[in-house]
Amino acid sequence: MTMKHAHLRNQRGVVLITTLLILVVMLIGAVALVRSFDTSMVTAGNLSFKRDLAQQSELAVETILRDFRTAGPLATRALRGADDQARNYSARVLAANAQGIPLALLSDPATPTLTDPQTSLVIGTASEIAVGRGIRLRYVVDRQCSEPGDDSTLGAERCTLVEGGAPRGGSYSQSQRAEQRSAVATGGSGAGLAGAAPQYVVYRVSIRAFGPRGTESFFQTTYGCCDD
Repeated sequence: MTMKHAHLRNQRGVVLITTLLILVVMLIGAVALVRSFDTSMVTAGNLSFKRDLAQQSELAVETILRDFRTAGPLATRALRGADDQARNYSARVLAANAQGIPLALLSDPATPTLTDPQTSLVIGTASEIAVGRGIRLRYVVDRQCSEPGDDSTLGAERCTLVEGGAPRGGSYSQSQRAEQRSAVATGGSGAGLAGAAPQYVVYRVSIRAFGPRGTESFFQTTYGCCDD
């Protein structure tokens, strides 16, 4: 009788240990599931912030491009041939990092001015664009020419050109020298730029967007401009 009671006690001990082990495993699984859920929520939140930054940056590009339209402060070739610090505009191409982001845009966001670290020249003094919900946009526009001046004088040797009509914005990856579309390049008669298809100078808009929870993104677009 005594041996039977001892055997039952041993069985109860084994069952208790097994139950405790199962509870521990379930607890660990629950903790892992909660952490995974939290990580997914954070990731989804960050993606949502980045999407919002992208949308606001697209709207900002439209606002920036207004300066280049009729009666705007950069509407004429003469105006675009000179730097305009009040609008963060550079008449020459700015030095950039390996990703193509102008170095001036990477300066300390606490500094109110944009400065080219290679030349120490002030590129822009325009205020950040505050769009609400904790989103701030810093931008710079640089003409893809090697130096300031009238782009009709600088020509394809010193400016990057794109063919086609004057677009209102967008991205362009195919650019060429005007001579490549001239009558000379195609075997026709003429010299210089004679017979060239319409060519427009390329401008680059770069935006650095700051959002909630330290979210930060960069957006960039290029476009060809203009007829005058």
